[in-house]
Amino acid sequence: MLAPDIKGTCDPAFAGVADAFREGFARRGEIGAAVALVRDGELVVDLWGGVRSPRTGAPWVRGTTANVWSTTKGVVATCFAMLADRSLIDYEARVASYWPAFAACGKDEVTVAQLLSHQGGLCGFDTPASLEDYLNQPHAEARLAAQRPLWAPSSACGYHALSFGPLADGLFRRIEGRPLRAFVAAELRGRLGLELAIGLPSDWRDLAADLIAPPDMSSADAGPELSPIQRAALANPAFDPAVANGTEWRSASLPSANGFATARGLARLYGALAQGGRIGDHRLLGAAALEQAKAVRIDGPDLVLGLRARWASGYLRNVHGLYGASERAFGHSGWGGSFAFADPDARLALAYVPNRMGSSLVGEPRATALVAAAYG
Repeated sequence: MLAPDIKGTCDPAFAGVADAFREGFARRGEIGAAVALVRDGELVVDLWGGVRSPRTGAPWVRGTTANVWSTTKGVVATCFAMLADRSLIDYEARVASYWPAFAACGKDEVTVAQLLSHQGGLCGFDTPASLEDYLNQPHAEARLAAQRPLWAPSSACGYHALSFGPLADGLFRRIEGRPLRAFVAAELRGRLGLELAIGLPSDWRDLAADLIAPPDMSSADAGPELSPIQRAALANPAFDPAVANGTEWRSASLPSANGFATARGLARLYGALAQGGRIGDHRLLGAAALEQAKAVRIDGPDLVLGLRARWASGYLRNVHGLYGASERAFGHSGWGGSFAFADPDARLALAYVPNRMGSSLVGEPRATALVAAAYG
């Protein structure tokens, strides 16, 4: 039987996930969170609990969404895969063939796959920047397109923590016609009924969670000695994650970091990717496009993260055991602990959305416990 402050449903076969979720509150400092699991296309775990706003004491409810930081990038990767499925984009094509201005300063040979797999050398601005520079999409995409890469494109990967957003949005809009925010609203939230958005929709504001970060946490907290490349990606600008609770952030469109979602919405999206590309009676995308999207494009040390990474075209392929045991699993994780992934071998998808941010770069204890329980 679930604890009184945890609500939702859980198939008895996945009781271990409920136990791990409950333990998060009892032993791991959880404040408010949700977890969801889809197996063979069926939502078998859909749990939430705790407080969405310590400031008001408001409870986390079924419709509560939270800012999921870079977990947003996996949603963006799926949007690009949908374009590939519709024959609107070729991952092997040069970005400049869709976006001519991107060719500036030696970037004319960068492919779509290389850009989406963090090989483009544009992990941040090369001159001082503010967060407002990133939240101004036209300014950010034009500035990055005109910039010289920080390393030779395709020679290495370096996580584009914030810059992935304006780069992906600039490319996507030139191909599809709509910005990613509008595409997600129409195709994922509207047509498929998934609780996913870039920026916070006005009708979600009353139930949105407030993020809680450790004292003095900053985007620059990757270590005491940052390389110039790391500094460009993580500390230009450095900012307090509490900005995600403000109106400016929530009203903006930054597809690298300001997605709002429920765990259920993320799990349903990845559940389709885990078992054939369908959500109920609706087709999300076909197998051929998904295979292209999740193909490993580079496997090696990441110049920004300082760890081995296996990047696909926007997705992170399983590494360090983040997403269970299968090397075929893929998804994305966000600053502070959120994650969502698909495991095609187990035909399973798991997603987790908290409001209290943890400080671990890899292996956040609450997330690790939920992943282990899903396979237990």
